[in-house]
Amino acid sequence: MGLIPYLLSFLTPGSFLYVDLFAAFTNALNGALLAQRPDHYKRGLFTVVGILVMAVFGGIGGGTTRDVLLNEVPGSWTNPWYLILVILAWIIGLFMAFGKGQKFRETTFQIFTAFSLPWYAVVGVEKGLQAGWPLLGAIALGVVGPTAGRYLIDITSGLPAKQLVQGEWFIGTAILTSISFFLLRAGAMGGFGLALGFIPATLIAFLIGFSFRLAAIWFAWEEPMPRVPSEWLKALPKRETLKEKMQPGWEPKLDD
Repeated sequence: MGLIPYLLSFLTPGSFLYVDLFAAFTNALNGALLAQRPDHYKRGLFTVVGILVMAVFGGIGGGTTRDVLLNEVPGSWTNPWYLILVILAWIIGLFMAFGKGQKFRETTFQIFTAFSLPWYAVVGVEKGLQAGWPLLGAIALGVVGPTAGRYLIDITSGLPAKQLVQGEWFIGTAILTSISFFLLRAGAMGGFGLALGFIPATLIAFLIGFSFRLAAIWFAWEEPMPRVPSEWLKALPKRETLKEKMQPGWEPKLDD
């Protein structure tokens, strides 16, 4: 079998493969651009290989972590198209960094990453249900998929993980999507809740999670903070909303 037919044999549609590949590509591109964002390289500039590693973390880090927890061979390592798209995202990210590239990442591209977050959550919960995991375990698995990659990127960059600091309900979106999908789908697996098929349950849970995440970044809805001295909160920089960033003339600050 030649190389092209061999690669095409892995593109047989099924279980939203193309959506999963698109999500892996967008997250890999996000990782490559993050590695070249000022707040991620203040401790040292990443090499081109370092940026590739960040693209791998972003694109397939979450799915790999999820599958390892399930004691499965990660699908992203057995289907070559995942790594092909990660490498493509890495190359694009190298040429898009700074200037218009970072502006794209901070504006329009946020919509693409908002798309992939609830999708990975749905896949995680579905795999948990198929493995017979209980409610909390399946929901936790749904949270790991879309968030573990960003965790790896941030701690490798020497930064607090995005999940642990105030932001626009990043991990909250994963939890909301996971709970929604579980309640819509678990009945079909013998658990409590409705017994919708995979496709309708996915579409409903995805719309819930995507709409919430998009609204959170558009209006800068943020998680509540614990009781700390008020001057500490005042010292935090004001987060710009996606709505503000989408205005003509907005440019990212290179010293952020």
